[in-house]
Amino acid sequence: MRSSMQWALTALAAGVPLCAAQTYTDCNPLNKTCPADTGLDQWSFSTDFTAGSSAFSKWTTTSGTVNSTSLGAKFEVKEEGDAPTIQTDFYIFFGRVEAKFRCANGTGIISTLVMESDDLDEIDWEQISTFDTYVQTDYFGKGNTTSYDRYTNVDVTDPVETYHTYTIDWTSERIEWILDGTVVRTLEYADAVDGTNFPQTPMVVKLGIWAGGDPSNSAGTIEWAGGETDYTAGPFIMYLESVNITNYNPACSYTYSDKTGEYTSITTSNSTCNATSSSSTSSKSTTASGSAVAASSGAVYTGGATSLSYGSALFMVGGGLLAALL
Repeated sequence: MRSSMQWALTALAAGVPLCAAQTYTDCNPLNKTCPADTGLDQWSFSTDFTAGSSAFSKWTTTSGTVNSTSLGAKFEVKEEGDAPTIQTDFYIFFGRVEAKFRCANGTGIISTLVMESDDLDEIDWEQISTFDTYVQTDYFGKGNTTSYDRYTNVDVTDPVETYHTYTIDWTSERIEWILDGTVVRTLEYADAVDGTNFPQTPMVVKLGIWAGGDPSNSAGTIEWAGGETDYTAGPFIMYLESVNITNYNPACSYTYSDKTGEYTSITTSNSTCNATSSSSTSSKSTTASGSAVAASSGAVYTGGATSLSYGSALFMVGGGLLAALL
């Protein structure tokens, strides 16, 4: 197997990205007025994907087929064009995402945890199956792909056969990438071109696999993925055991008040849903604080949004964010 330096140099010589931005948006609020983003109006949301089909509450399969198994949600690439993906039905505005999964095997198969926004901010964990001793971290701001030097490689042990917990902790001041509880990378706001390239707008969470080595891809993408995928050696499978999400600014919706793409331009509202709208229909108990537990499903919600309409000032409190009314 060629070294990461060898394939990186080849990719650079070909003028292609080392880490391909996976951004897509139906409506870019930097270009036009877009509908408000549906927010997670709870402080936290957890999913146990071994719990059966009910675990997919608040998730949408955007590509392919994803099934629940005793090992977790099963993402399977069997033939050209397969790219099974799920994403949350809601956005979070700064927060923490923890995903525990086993990466897919096979040459050129990419296992991903991605956070992305309508204006093409993006934060990534990506594991290239061809190189099974490390995982990559990356980020993009406003879809800026003029530079591909933002990625880092992080050592990981046996990502295909072992479940690891990949975490992104995201605030207005910094982003931390955390592997199995250890911070492996920190990006400060000022270090992303004085915040210009710093991801800072409401994001959905996506998980899935795709074939970077698909023969239909460009030569550079195939090189980045470590070679062409041989589908006869498949299927190639990723198992997602669980996801835990904390929303540092719970709200019913988020709106871009201007076209700057700055976090201070985001307004939050609780007028578009009631305080318990995120609770599962199978919820067995609800407390006065608005927390709900879906006891018979794989989804658990805790902590309701306040009745305040949040202002744009964000404050760090105990590692989390509180939104204060201006």
